[in-house]
Amino acid sequence: MAKRRQVLQAIGVAGASCALAQHRHQDAPEQPASPAAPRFFTAAEFAVVSRLAGLIIPATETPGAIEVGVPAYIDGVLAGRSELQRLFRDGLAWLDDQARARHRKRFVELGEMQQVELLTPLCAAADRLAGGRRRAATQPGVEFFRAVKTTVADGYYTSRAGLIEELRYPGNQVLAEFPACVHEH
Repeated sequence: MAKRRQVLQAIGVAGASCALAQHRHQDAPEQPASPAAPRFFTAAEFAVVSRLAGLIIPATETPGAIEVGVPAYIDGVLAGRSELQRLFRDGLAWLDDQARARHRKRFVELGEMQQVELLTPLCAAADRLAGGRRRAATQPGVEFFRAVKTTVADGYYTSRAGLIEELRYPGNQVLAEFPACVHEH
């Protein structure tokens, strides 16, 4: 299990979209109902986006991206953002092409370790890109995976589970005084 955890963490090392768990907890809530039909994605594309979201933020002691409806969130974002639609559509096709070239299967048909193997170099390059090193953009799939990680994190950390349960954001409060900083700098 420790090796699986390390591999999942490698997918989302940078930023808020890191993989945090080694398994799904039994008390995780069931996935919210998906929309009857995605507004932007095809059913096949929606399945890939759902798998990516689940790999980036799996369930831990708090629900994961799937459980809070991040795939539907991404679909809704893309339905209204034409500037991102081509990036996602081309990126999903590219990811399936890579899976077929290496394993003769679509991405969603691969085992978890094969999926992680395909995503790990993309994640590292996307993290370099996020750090301001534009050279990473020349590798196919990098801008796409960076956009996926960003939208997964946006969807998750604006949900109750991400914001309140995981980050423990107490909500907007009026404070008479500010508590002292208790961690080392």
